[in-house]
Parts: sequence; C-alpha cells; structure tokens
Amino acid sequence: MIAPWSTAGTGQAGSVAAPRESADGEAQAGTTVDHLTETYQAHYRSLLGLAALLLDDTASCEDVVQEAFIRVHSARKRVRDPQKTLAYLRQTVVNLSRSTLRRRILGMKLLSKPMPDMASAEEGAYDRIERDELKKALRGLQRRQREVLVLRYFADMTESQVAEVLGLSLGSVKAYGSRGIAALRVAMEDPS
Repeated sequence: MIAPWSTAGTGQAGSVAAPRESADGEAQAGTTVDHLTETYQAHYRSLLGLAALLLDDTASCEDVVQEAFIRVHSARKRVRDPQKTLAYLRQTVVNLSRSTLRRRILGMKLLSKPMPDMASAEEGAYDRIERDELKKALRGLQRRQREVLVLRYFADMTESQVAEVLGLSLGSVKAYGSRGIAALRVAMEDPS
C-alpha cells in the first residue's frame, strides 16, 4: 500500500518535515512524512471502516479516507503532537463524510428520478441483510447519535476520544450514545 503523497517510483525520497522556529526562537516540530506514512499503513483500514459506517458505498469511503490523509499531509506542520495525528485523521474523515452526505442530499433534491433504495437480488446473503438492516437503523438515528455510536462502537474509541473528535462534552456523548442505543433497539426489533 503506497501513501497518496508518496514519491515511490519517482526516484525521490519522501521529505521529512524539519523542525521550524517560532517567533520566540523555539523549535516546533510538525508531524513528519515518515510518521504520517506509518499512520497511513497502520490505520488505513480502520479509517475506511469508520467512513463505511457513515457512508454507504466503498468508492466514496476510499475517496474520503484518501482525501483525509492528503489534507493531514498538507497540514502536518500544524499537528505539533504526532500522538494526535490519528485523532486529527478521524476528525477529518468524519467531516469529509458529512460533506459527502450533504452533497448527496443536494444532488438528490436536484434529481428528478429518485434513486432505488432496494439492494439487488444478488446481494441477498443473510449476513448482508443483517448488515443492511443495521445500516438502515443507523441512518434513522439523529446525526449526532449516529456519529457517537459509530465512533464509540465501530471505531472502538473511548467516550472522551469521541467527545474530542466531535467537539462535544463528555456528558453530551453519553446522552447521545444512550439515546442512540435505545433508538437502535427499537428500530431493530420493529419488523416493518
């Protein structure tokens, strides 16, 4: 897997961000290209899974994750603490997924013919049906409830990490999470 900013195959080595100096002469280190490449290799799949829970097609998920890495690469000098690179990437994936959904909603409003919402007959395997039911139930939740549940249970983040990524208080994360789980239970039990 080659990082989207990699210079592999061009004969050039990837550059490492050199420490820069602030106005008062102190060295400030940004996230290096090497660290970002390692993060890409280690967390690409988990970030793709995060995007897949917020979006519904593989191509869009891959686009969102690639764009997130490119944006973090472009802004790597602003991520002063390399330990926060993954959190910054998760936040970027969530934000780009939101933007993708907003563009889709606008596109659907402009389309005269609605998109079919039923899966084809070839996709009728039992596990796929269960996954589709869960996705449908997740889409029925309020946006914040869905985001909290996806980050908490599918991205395996702690409540405090979710609060940081979404910019919410810890109490809000707990409230959205418990209300979201209750709504999911009702939606999954309803046969209609």
